[in-house]
Amino acid sequence: MSIASTSAPLTEPEVAALLGLLPDAGCIVLAISGGADSTALMVLAQRWRSAREKRGEPAPKLIAATVDHGLRPQSRAEAEWVAGVATRHGVPHEILAWTGPKPKSGLEQAARSARRRLLIGFACRYGANHIATAHTLDDQAETVLMRLAAGSGPSGLAGMRQAQGWQGVTFLRPFLSVGKVRLAATLRAIGIDWLEDPMNADLSFARPRLRAARAVLTREGLTPERLGRLAERMARYEEVVAGAAAVMRPNLRHSECPEGWDADALLAAPPELALRLLADEIVRVSGPDAQTRPIRLGRLEALWQDLRAAIVNRRTVRRTLAGALIAVARDRCVMVTPAPPRRTRPTGRGANRSSERSRGAPLGIRGSAV
Repeated sequence: MSIASTSAPLTEPEVAALLGLLPDAGCIVLAISGGADSTALMVLAQRWRSAREKRGEPAPKLIAATVDHGLRPQSRAEAEWVAGVATRHGVPHEILAWTGPKPKSGLEQAARSARRRLLIGFACRYGANHIATAHTLDDQAETVLMRLAAGSGPSGLAGMRQAQGWQGVTFLRPFLSVGKVRLAATLRAIGIDWLEDPMNADLSFARPRLRAARAVLTREGLTPERLGRLAERMARYEEVVAGAAAVMRPNLRHSECPEGWDADALLAAPPELALRLLADEIVRVSGPDAQTRPIRLGRLEALWQDLRAAIVNRRTVRRTLAGALIAVARDRCVMVTPAPPRRTRPTGRGANRSSERSRGAPLGIRGSAV
C-alpha cells in the first residue's frame, strides 16, 4: 500500500523517510499556519530532530514562523495560539505580519507572494538556507488542476517540487507525497489539536472551490494520487527538456555577435527547445524579480511565431515580453536584452510627429507583444 492510499497515521519509519529530505545541519525555518498539515510538520520535525540528537547524530536547528496576513479579525489571536504550541514543543517561534494595503483583486496570489517574501526575509535574518513547508499531495493536486485550467504547459503541470530554490533559499516540501487525512490522523493519534482556517471554505477563492468539487473529480478518476503522478511525470519531462536546452545553448552562439544567438541555429531547434531557451533567457535578463512575473505560455508561443516568421522571411523584428526586449537584427543575430523603460505617450503639439517617427523606427517594429 502506498503512503498516499491510506488514512492511517504515519508510522515512525515513514516519518523518518519523509523528513530525510531535511538537511541534518544548519538552520531550517518551519512555515507554520496552525492547520493540521503544518502543525504536523512542526511536531514531527522536532521529534525527528530530538531523536537524532539522542542517537548522537547531527541535527539542524529548527525555528518556526507564522505569517499573519491580517485578512480576518481573528488572525492575530490564531497566530499567537500557534506560537503557544511551538513553545510547548520547544521550537522558537516568531509571528510575521503582512502590513499595508491589501489588493481588491488577485488576493490569493498577493497573499502567497507576501508569505514567501516574509519567510525569505526571516530565513535570511537567521542565516537559514532552507524553509520547510507542509504542502501535501492534496495541495499538489489542486495546483495541477489550477494550472491546467489556466492553460499551463508541461512546466506548470509539473506542479510543486520537493526542493525548489527561490532567491537564494531552498524551499523543502517533505509531505508532498502524503494526503492531508494522514497528517490529521497522525495528530489525533498523539493527541495534538490544530486550527481550521475558515478561508479554506471560502468559495470566492479557487482552491476551496476545487476542494468542494473533490467528490465529483474523484468519481471521474481525477484523484490526488493520479494528479500527483501526472506532476511527477511532467517533472521528469521538464528535466529532459532543461538538460537538452543546456546542451544546445552553446551551439546557438552567433559567429559575429558573441552575446547573441544565430537565428538559423535557433530556427533549427525543436519548437519546445526554442521556447525553453527563449523563456530561460528572458528570465535571466529581466532581473531578480523575474520569478514573480511568470511568462504566460500563450504569449511565449506568440513571440516564437513572430520570431520564426521573421527568421524564415529574412526580416528584422523587435518584441518585448516580461521585461525583456527580443530582437532579430539584419545580421541574423537574435538578442535578448532588458527592455527599456516605457515612455509616456506624448500629448499636445508634436505628438503626431513623434508617433510618425516611432512608426518609422529601425528594425521593422510592428508593435510590442507585452
